[in-house]
Amino acid sequence: MDLIYLDNSATSYPKPQIVYDYMTDFYKKQGVSPGRSGYDMCMITEEIIHNTRKMLTSFFNGTDPNRLTFNYNATDSLNIIINGLVEKGDHVISTNLEHNSVLRPLYHHEQDKTIEVTYLPFDERGYINPEDVKKTIRANTKMVVMNHGSNVIGTVQPAKEVGKICAEAGILFVLDASQTAGAVPVDVQAMQTSAIAFTGHKCLMGPTGIGGIYTSEGIEIKHTRYGGTGVRSAVRTHLDEYPYRLEAGTLNTLGVSGLNAGQRWLAKEGIENVHKQEMDLWDTLRQGLQNIEKVTTYCAQDRHDKIAVLSFTVEGWEALDVGTMLDVDYGIACRTGLQCAPLLHQQLGTDKLRGAIRFSVGPFNTEKDIIAALEAVEEIASLPR
Repeated sequence: MDLIYLDNSATSYPKPQIVYDYMTDFYKKQGVSPGRSGYDMCMITEEIIHNTRKMLTSFFNGTDPNRLTFNYNATDSLNIIINGLVEKGDHVISTNLEHNSVLRPLYHHEQDKTIEVTYLPFDERGYINPEDVKKTIRANTKMVVMNHGSNVIGTVQPAKEVGKICAEAGILFVLDASQTAGAVPVDVQAMQTSAIAFTGHKCLMGPTGIGGIYTSEGIEIKHTRYGGTGVRSAVRTHLDEYPYRLEAGTLNTLGVSGLNAGQRWLAKEGIENVHKQEMDLWDTLRQGLQNIEKVTTYCAQDRHDKIAVLSFTVEGWEALDVGTMLDVDYGIACRTGLQCAPLLHQQLGTDKLRGAIRFSVGPFNTEKDIIAALEAVEEIASLPR
């Protein structure tokens, strides 16, 4: 039985062939520490890393490649951003849509009584109202931190409008672009972001273990880790300038090489074309699921301002059981449960059902995959309970 992979929101799979080939070739020929010495291999590795910074900076419409810093993933990046910006007495605005990569850092600060946080609900279609953000701003509000695209219901939030409100109020705007970087445009200037967090292993088509931050001009995230930078080693404290400010130790050069190849693949294919192809399949999936008796979809009224993520439940079945049957009986890989977004499921009420089943479409899925998934769900929904 061939695997039908519909868990691209967790990690895109497979990767473009260029990613596999380039990473292998890179590590064979330039698998050394970048910028630490003056020999040719070292300098070439550093050049590839800097070129990847430039490619991603351009991709996000940033202005300074040195402010594009590499970390492990979006969770690592969001921890660096949040822990490096909040101070005792601050108020932070977030949302019920968030992944635990935002919720848990905020909660730990709340638990330590460092900050207060207001979590905004989303509407019946799955979107935050920017006016709710404006109404929630206090005198001590430090920042808004929110996701751009939901990893559960696929809604793309009005980041540009929220960014404008934050800029006018003089507060920071931090955007979690884990699900949207590589899927839809992320323009840091148009959105007036203070910092964005991204990961490489989803829509950017890179490997796991690599992600990063783009920090806008004038925003100085405090150091939260210290170590080697390969330059100015006699200085006792960690360097203040970017990119060293947010990078310590040897980078994941293999991961950066994969991002480089993924960027070149996206540039060739065009993210608009990839996104349209995915959303065409998503629309087929949406309409098909909504025509199956006993199946409920969530915040999937139409394809407007969406990424190719769709969650549903089957009446009478727990999500885990449906996911197990899809895997064992039909060879379909998907995600079940709370998808690391507990507040979202609490608002939907799916927490009482132990979560939902999530299908997430990728660039290498086909219409045949979608039809097989729909047939499988229909058979499961028809089983007696």
